[in-house]
Parts: sequence; C-alpha cells; structure tokens
Amino acid sequence: MRFTLRQLQVFVGVARSENVSRAAEALALSQSAASAALAELESLFEQQLFDRKGKRLRLNEQGSLLLPHAVELLDRAEEIETLVRSDRGLGNLRVGATLTIGNYLLPLIVSAYLQRHPESRVRLQVHNTASIAAMLLRYEIDLGLVEGQVVDAEIELEPWVDDELVVFCAPSHALAGRQAVAVDEIAPQPWILRERGSGTRETFDRALRHRPGGLVPRLELEHTEAVKRAVESGLGLGCLSRLALRDALRRGSLVALETPELDLRRQFSFAWHKGKYHSAAIRCFLDDCRAFTAGARRSDLIALPPVP
Repeated sequence: MRFTLRQLQVFVGVARSENVSRAAEALALSQSAASAALAELESLFEQQLFDRKGKRLRLNEQGSLLLPHAVELLDRAEEIETLVRSDRGLGNLRVGATLTIGNYLLPLIVSAYLQRHPESRVRLQVHNTASIAAMLLRYEIDLGLVEGQVVDAEIELEPWVDDELVVFCAPSHALAGRQAVAVDEIAPQPWILRERGSGTRETFDRALRHRPGGLVPRLELEHTEAVKRAVESGLGLGCLSRLALRDALRRGSLVALETPELDLRRQFSFAWHKGKYHSAAIRCFLDDCRAFTAGARRSDLIALPPVP
C-alpha cells in the first residue's frame, strides 16, 4: 500500500471542513486535485472514509479510526522536516485558548516563546470552552488552554493553575464598600454575565446550582471586556475571573464584592486530543506555560506588568 502525505493532508483537511473545496483552498490545491487525492486514498484502502450528503462529507466509522493516525503521521513528518531545516525553528503550533487565558496570559507566553524560537510560528485562536473542545475533537488546533470543564472521553486534561471568580460592581453601586454580601442580597440584582458555553458562566452557574430558580441575567455578552464596561456603566453586577479584573480593581473603576456563600474556584487546564502526538513544539510550549505560572497559587497572583 502506497499512500502519500498529500493524500493524508487532503483527507485531514476534508475531515476538518467537511467540504472538499474548502480543504483544497486551505491546502492551495485545485478542487479537482483534492478530489482526486481523496479518491485515490479511498481506492487504496478499498473503502469509503466519508458519508456523502450533497457537498458535505462527514467521517464514517473507518474515517474516524484513520483520522488520529493520519494527523500524527503528518505531525511527525513536519517534525522531521523541522529537524533537517534550521530555518524552521520548532515548526508551526496551533493553540486555542478561552478568553481569560487568551487575553491576559497567553500574549506574554507566546511572545516569550517566539523570542526564544524566532523561526517558529504560532497561531492563537480565542474562543469559549465549548468551541475549544470542538476544535480539539476536529484536530483544528494542537493544544487548548481552557477555563471550564471538558467532559469528553477523547480529550485529556492536565491541571495548570488555580483561578477564582469574583462578583463585582461599579463604585457607585449601593453594595459597593461592603466587606461581604449574602447571596440573597445579590440574587435580585440585574446581572451582566458571560454567555452559556463559556467556562466563566459554567463556574458561576455551578456555584448557584442549589438556589431555586437561579439567576436571570439582564445581559449576556461573549467578551470579558464588554462585561466589565457594562458593569462599570452601572447596568448591574458581574462575575469574572480575578485575573481579568486585577487592573480595574487596582484602579478603583470596579469594586469586588466578596461572597463567602459561593464557591467560585476553578482551574485553568491544558487540553489535547488523546490521540494527538506531542511534537517538540507542543512540549516546549507546555514547559513555557508551566514555568510562567510557577510559584503562583492563583492566576491573579502571577507576576504580570500592570495595565495603565
């Protein structure tokens, strides 16, 4: 059996996009060349790898079994090329991160990584936890850094650093200045929250799971900074990571409300597909992340430059 790396690249590309033309575009091939490569691969294996419905191709059972092995072979091939070409550094790395991690920690980590490995390339994508998990399952990213829980047998998690959410308000709010507030006091307030599917919202909802009826948010937003601005303008209370609020609390533009009745603790974690080969780039990046947070018992206690 003789298959080529190009055939495997087309197979993986179609598996990710579920469309031949999009896979061809990503690989800088004509659609006819991509279709031919896929047909040749299926002919070699003497079986279909996709279920076809119109222009949409979805992996069947055989294709799903092949995908992790094809991805690993392509990763190893890239690593071989990197070893023999000194201008490639550690090769390419695709990282997905949830918003708090992606906005407040990873820019510094990626910057340091690229300074040490200037020939390498990093593509960073920032989404919520549910989206990062889906991208890992489709092998669209090599590594995920997440704030929420991921429950999937195909994804492995490794704890990274502890994190904690905190309820907060504008300095002009009636509750500002209180040392601590009870859940019954904050429950009737209007809330500005992250969207469902985010790790932050998951932690908040879990902390309130025993309260009948929970809370009804006044506004749901997909971005941390948008939540902060809305709360700052007096629209209601919010709940975000202490890391995301550190500079605003220091400046006094927002005020933390301690809630002893709520357990708002969580962990930042590394996540990867259990079938993913850990290249030298992945191993080095993970080491950099661990070193960056070494000695910090919580994310907001990591040594970071203040934002003016």
